Amino acid sequence: MPLFNRLKKWLVRQLANPPSDAASADITNSQEHSHQEAADLDSRVKSLKKHLEHCSDVIYHKFTAGPDVPCTLVYMKGMVDLKTVEQSILKELMSFDSAESANQFRILIFEYKQIPVAQQKIHFSVKDTVQDILDGNAVLLVDGEPRILSLTAVGYEKRAITEAPNESVIRGPRDAFVEDLDTNLTLLRRRLKSSSFKVDMMMLGTESHTQLAVAYLEGKARHEVVDEVKKRIKDIKVDAILGAGYVEELIEDHPYSPFPQMQYTERPDTVTASLLEGRVAILINGTPDVLLAPVTLFTLLQSAEDYYQRYIAATWIRWIRYLFLFVCFLLPSLYIAITTFHPDIIPERLLVTIASSREIVPFPTMVEAFMMEFIFEALREASLRIPKAIGQAVSIIGALIIGTAAVEAGIVSPFMVIIVSLTGIASFIIPHYDLGLAFRLIRFPIMILAATFGLFGVACGLIMLYLHLVELRSFGVPYMMPMTPIRPNDLKDVLVRAPWWAMKTRPSFTSIDLRRQRKVSRQWTRELDEPE
Repeated sequence: MPLFNRLKKWLVRQLANPPSDAASADITNSQEHSHQEAADLDSRVKSLKKHLEHCSDVIYHKFTAGPDVPCTLVYMKGMVDLKTVEQSILKELMSFDSAESANQFRILIFEYKQIPVAQQKIHFSVKDTVQDILDGNAVLLVDGEPRILSLTAVGYEKRAITEAPNESVIRGPRDAFVEDLDTNLTLLRRRLKSSSFKVDMMMLGTESHTQLAVAYLEGKARHEVVDEVKKRIKDIKVDAILGAGYVEELIEDHPYSPFPQMQYTERPDTVTASLLEGRVAILINGTPDVLLAPVTLFTLLQSAEDYYQRYIAATWIRWIRYLFLFVCFLLPSLYIAITTFHPDIIPERLLVTIASSREIVPFPTMVEAFMMEFIFEALREASLRIPKAIGQAVSIIGALIIGTAAVEAGIVSPFMVIIVSLTGIASFIIPHYDLGLAFRLIRFPIMILAATFGLFGVACGLIMLYLHLVELRSFGVPYMMPMTPIRPNDLKDVLVRAPWWAMKTRPSFTSIDLRRQRKVSRQWTRELDEPE
C-alpha cells in the first residue's frame, strides 16, 4: 500500500505540472534538426561515399534540376545503361519546368513519379540504397528531401542467346539459356503463357547477393516439394553463389553419393517440359544452368531429342542407351573377371587369341586395365582443358598414338585397347554428364572386386549398387521410380517412349494433376482402315 500511494502522488504531480513550453520547444527543435540532417544532400552523399569507399567505378553526378534544386545521381559505371541515364533521367530532370517551387518539384518526383523510368523504388536510409547501386540501378538524392529514389537503369553487357553447346539436337528448338536471369525467365514465359506459371525470387550470398528464382506450375507441382525446395534454399548461409553447382550441393538429399540428385540443363524446352510434369526449376543469375527437382535415374537417361523424333526411333535409341550404360561400367570388370578366373567360358579359339596377344604383356590384367583406364581418363580431361580448336584433334590423335605405341611395345594387349575404347565411347552416350561421371567412378571399385573375386565380385558390386540406388531420394521421390516401387501407368516414358497420343497422364510421383491431355479420338485412322 505505501508503494501504491507514492506512485499515485507522483502521477498527480506529473499531471499537474506539464512540461514547460521551453522543453517542448527543445524537443521540437531536436526533431526538426534530425529531419534536416536526414534531408541534407551533402551529408547523405558523404555517407554513401563512406559505404562505397575505394569503389572508383561509382559515379556521383551533381546537377541542378527543376527550379534550382541541387541533386546528385549515383550509379556504378559499367552496370547501367548510359542512354537511359542520360536521356530518361538526367535530361528529363534538368529540363523539368512544370514545377514552380522546390517543394512542388519534390512532390512531382517522389509522389507522382514523373521521371520516365518503368521501375522506381523509394528508400529512407543510405544503407538500403547501397545494394540498389551495386545491383546496377541509379539512385537520385534531392536536397531537402529525406527520401531516396532508386531508378531501374540496368544495362550491363550480356551474352546473346545461342544454341546450347552441351545439349545439341538434330530436331527441336535451338535457343539456350544465358547468364542473365531476366532473359532466362523471358525464354520460359514465351513458352508458358499461363497465369499458373509462378516465380518466387530469392537472394543468396552475404557478399555476392545472387538473385535466384524458383519456378513451378501451380496446380501441377506438388506443394510439399515446392515448399521443401524453398525451405532448403532459405537455409543456405554462404558468402557467395557463383554457379548452379553451389546450390545443388547445398540442398541435395544425399551429399555423399556420386549420383546426381538434381538435373541441370541449358535448354528452355527441357525446363518447360519438366514444369509441365510438375517438377520445380531453380534459375540462378550468372549461370546458364537451370536445376530441376525432383529427378530419377530414368529421367537423367532421357534426352530432349527423344521427344522430337518418331517414337519408334526414340525407343530404339533408348534401348541402345541402356545397353551401353552397362557397357560403360561393366565391360572392363567382366573382361578382368573372365580372363583371370573363368577362362573356361570363353570359346577355345577366342581364348587362344587372347592368350597369344597377352603372351608378351608383363602386367596382370588388373594392372593393364587400370593403366589404360587412367590414361583414357587423362586424355578425356585434357581434351576439355585444351582450346576447342585443337582439343578434339589432340585427344583423338593422342589416343591413337598412345594405344598403337603401347601395343607395339608389348605393354598392353590389343584386346585391352578395344575394351577401353568401347568403354570410353559408351560413357559419351549417357545424356547427363554428371550421371556418366558417376558410372565412370564406380567402374574402378567394380574392377577391383572383379580382380579379387571374379564374377562373384561383379555380382556383389551390382547388388550393392542397386541397393544404393534404391535408397536414394530426390526431395522425397525414390531415385528408381517408377521401376522401384513400380508404377505401371508411368512406364510409358521409361524403357520405351510411347507416342504422344498414348501419354494421357503425367508422372504420378511429380504431379498432382495427372491428366496431360483429353482423350484423343483419332477418328481419321478408323476411317482409313474401313473398306470402301
